[in-house]
Amino acid sequence: MDIKDKIVVVTGGAEGIGAGLCRAFARAGAAMVVVADRNGEGAAAVAREIGGEPVTLDVSDGAAVAAMVADIEARHGRIDLFCSNAGVGDGDPDRQNAASSPDAVWQRAWGVNVMAHVYAARAVTPGMAARGGGYILNTVSAAGLLSQIGGAVYSTTKHAAIGFAESLAITHGDQGVKVSVLCPQGVDTAMLRAGGDNQPQNLDGVLTPDQVAQSVIEGLAAERFLILPHPEVLTYMQRKAADYDRWLGGMRRLRAKIMGAPAS
Repeated sequence: MDIKDKIVVVTGGAEGIGAGLCRAFARAGAAMVVVADRNGEGAAAVAREIGGEPVTLDVSDGAAVAAMVADIEARHGRIDLFCSNAGVGDGDPDRQNAASSPDAVWQRAWGVNVMAHVYAARAVTPGMAARGGGYILNTVSAAGLLSQIGGAVYSTTKHAAIGFAESLAITHGDQGVKVSVLCPQGVDTAMLRAGGDNQPQNLDGVLTPDQVAQSVIEGLAAERFLILPHPEVLTYMQRKAADYDRWLGGMRRLRAKIMGAPAS
């Protein structure tokens, strides 16, 4: 996809990767970038900076997502690219117990990290299919392809997000709807900083949101399903697929090294 003259929507656009995407799309000549975020003031600030439109949105509210999409399509005629980028991340409160997060944390993560992608696709795919084309970009994480030590909720919901994106690509690809998933490791965002420096996803280097956005521009141009700003992730995926048990053993050793936990 060439971004020039496209109508683009970015959720979670007020900061971090989302703001980086908004700026990159504006620089690439998008006709309009809609900046959606539950932080309305932040969305408005980014929109002013790039000449876009702000929307205050809770992505876990399916009716609100549908209403936003209907409004944009009514005013602009179409959505060419929908970037379902908003996400939440919570570590395990008891790092010795993968099931320690309370139900409310699981439910919140499910709503934002999984159902937000479902709501977005439910709203935009009919119009895209009717027009014979469109693009959905879902921000997931390398944790959805691999795992995240100390983050069972995050890893599980991101795995589910990958599964849903695969279903989108398989079901709607012949209708002209293209799908990509953005799966970085460490990115310099508020979410990463909240977790501290000693995190396994930092081991291959922390990228800036602008660097990630540039990877997205390149990935969309090539229409690749997997957009991997950290190229090492592909090697890790191949090792995981080649010998799952060996990979799990390596992850246990990495966990022991990072957290001081016993490893077998």
